[in-house]
Amino acid sequence: MKKSSLALLLIVVLMMSVVLTACGGKTNTGETPETPGTETPETPQANNGDFLVGLVTDIGGIDDKSFNQGTWEGIERFAKEFGTDKNYLQSEKDSDYIPNLSTFADEQASLIVAPGFLFENAMKETAANFPEQKFLIIDAVVEADNVASAVFAEHEGSFLVGVAAALKTKEAGKDTVGYIGGMDFEAIQKFEAGFEAGVWAVDPNMKVVVEYAGAFDNAQAGQALAAKMYDQGAHVIFHAAGGTGNGLIKEAQDRRINGQDVWAIGVDRDQYEDGIYDGDKSAVLTSMIKKVDVAAYEISKLTLDGKFPGGETYLFDLANEGVGIPAKNPNLSDEIVKAANDYIPQITSGKLEVSPVPSRLK
Repeated sequence: MKKSSLALLLIVVLMMSVVLTACGGKTNTGETPETPGTETPETPQANNGDFLVGLVTDIGGIDDKSFNQGTWEGIERFAKEFGTDKNYLQSEKDSDYIPNLSTFADEQASLIVAPGFLFENAMKETAANFPEQKFLIIDAVVEADNVASAVFAEHEGSFLVGVAAALKTKEAGKDTVGYIGGMDFEAIQKFEAGFEAGVWAVDPNMKVVVEYAGAFDNAQAGQALAAKMYDQGAHVIFHAAGGTGNGLIKEAQDRRINGQDVWAIGVDRDQYEDGIYDGDKSAVLTSMIKKVDVAAYEISKLTLDGKFPGGETYLFDLANEGVGIPAKNPNLSDEIVKAANDYIPQITSGKLEVSPVPSRLK
């Protein structure tokens, strides 16, 4: 496999071409990426209706308000701008992954997208069974010439929301924050590690309560865990739990409606709108954004242009703005936003190293 860790050049989409450089594991940094949705679109190409991008969701579903939904939004944007076809197959259980991937392969989809590390083994098997088929896997690396991989430095982005959570908690005169993970796997542990590191950069004595739900599609479990943690004194809770995290947001909404000062932090996409209650108020303090929509969009465009990057790995991190916090954070003061963002140059320069491993596993 041609394996290189590349920083995806998130440039003004459709105005400039993406530059790919294989460099033996090193990261090449290009122009400052655009925020998703700010690109200047061209007129869609005349007839790309025979170009199909197929998405296979994990068990969280297409409307998980998180990882699957964000990836689908990138595919929808691509299809709209270029006049291509799009479709998705929703997985109800893990055993659906290979059949759903294979269905799109049998249909000879132009690109098949699988969002999430849970697809790793299914992708390896399906890619081997369909060597001429082009695949994109997000959040995992599959070493195959017909698979492009996109990975994220979640611990770096989570550090920023950890700083914001700690400052907001101290502002309220409290000393406890929380984290809810979907499943206790390495990819989700990175969120936990970055979050606690950001919290402790502000106050090393602050308490971080950690819980794992054991699922990405159980909002009821997420709400129950959130209720438990808020009752334990958590002022802000961050989740990396897909659809399970919707339960956290619901619990935060309910408590704020009842006058309790608690907050939720979203993940993968800006979840501010998901936390709306009582007019335009939101229970979501901020979100740790992973630009999965950009990953889906960019690889789709490269594939359409005949430049499918099979065997390549793309790294999205703070350096190329592949992770971070939203440009607008209505529930955070300008001072807190600045304090969080002030850590970015320290991290990107290497002056501050954020461990991807949580303290409980060291």
